[in-house]
Amino acid sequence: MEENFKLEIISPEKIIFSDDAKMATLPSYEGDMGILKHHISIITFLRPGIIKVKKNESFEEFFVQDGTVEYFNDSLVVLSASAIGVKDLSKEFVDNLNKDTQDQLT
Repeated sequence: MEENFKLEIISPEKIIFSDDAKMATLPSYEGDMGILKHHISIITFLRPGIIKVKKNESFEEFFVQDGTVEYFNDSLVVLSASAIGVKDLSKEFVDNLNKDTQDQLT
């Protein structure tokens, strides 16, 4: 029995990820949310954190600062202007994020 669902992570400039997934873990404001095939339909907002995508036996991770999520008919769509693959994060990006966060706290 096929346990995969369609997952797309989209930014305004490009499609970050588009493939089948067995599971996705999302950082929503309600708490971390795990999505499997046949999950109930849902629309929610993302908080800053890591999206973990399980394909076959491997994982891919993406950092998001914000965005929206919709799951409907075994298709998960993540819309985020800030989505970036964890392996693509640079020290400069993390330093700027840290500085912006510190500025917002003061």
